[in-house]
Amino acid sequence: MRAARLIKMVLLLQSRPSMSASQLARELDVSERTVTRDAQALAEAGVPVYAERGRAGGYRLIGGYRTRLTGLDRDEAAALFLSGVPGALRDMGLEDAASAARLKVSAALLPSLRDAPASAGRRFHLDAPGWWQEPETPEHLPAVARAVWADLVVRVVYRRRDGESVTRRLEPYGLVLKAGVWYVCARADGEHPGFRVYRLDRFDQVAQSEDGFVRDESFDLAGFWAERAAGFAREMLRETVVVRVSAASAARLPYVTGDRESVLAALDAAGEPDERGRVTVTLPVESYDVAFAQLMPLGQEVEVLEPAVLRERFADAARAMGALYGRDHRGE
Repeated sequence: MRAARLIKMVLLLQSRPSMSASQLARELDVSERTVTRDAQALAEAGVPVYAERGRAGGYRLIGGYRTRLTGLDRDEAAALFLSGVPGALRDMGLEDAASAARLKVSAALLPSLRDAPASAGRRFHLDAPGWWQEPETPEHLPAVARAVWADLVVRVVYRRRDGESVTRRLEPYGLVLKAGVWYVCARADGEHPGFRVYRLDRFDQVAQSEDGFVRDESFDLAGFWAERAAGFAREMLRETVVVRVSAASAARLPYVTGDRESVLAALDAAGEPDERGRVTVTLPVESYDVAFAQLMPLGQEVEVLEPAVLRERFADAARAMGALYGRDHRGE
């Protein structure tokens, strides 16, 4: 542990002209007294750490000293390419590896380029989950992430959507973070062999084995996910509803339903507006219950034409609203 800290201290000093004891203590998560002892240990080991006294003092390397300890290990190299996704790194247990990788790269840069990582960090930040959602980190995400990086087989107990638990032997190929939810794309054996997608929060048990697997280098994670996501969206839209909407509400439809692509296609296929500027649109929906919840906020700007059961449900809601607001608000 101390050896890793000493290396980090050298890399920090190598990447900057000088650092105060308080700055080093903050970066290394130790006390200033520990910084003093570590600096003395480095000097005794032959690393030219120089301590300047006074208010403007601090620690620096003298004589143009450069360490050769800037090579990235496998985890650090992998984490470096995810360094713009700090929350995901933390959830997968790669935060420390990413920090070390960034530090090593900074130490290897020319002095004129050493502000580049900080400059990028000030200009871009990814916040994946949607608003008003507090993402939960799946309990077994770090174990699955380790297996993904190391190409190791995992044996899992997975809870299916119907509540039944099944045991699977998986070869985890890649992780996907979609709208705050973690998924693993893996090759499975058993009843349904082949590449499949599993939600990490449905893993009740994960046993990481020492058995490795030979990765199929032709597997394209991004392409596989795009294909499965499109198929999932098609499967979810099992029903259709016919609505008549105003021009203003037609523009809002892609946002209230959350399925922008399908709604835009439905609007393109709609006929010409009537004399009141309203268009009739056939929308694909997940269910009538979902359609009711999505279209209700549009109020009188949308009229459900079909199916009759959904139209009647809106009529009942309208009558109930009329009765509620037709009486005195004091309940008299």
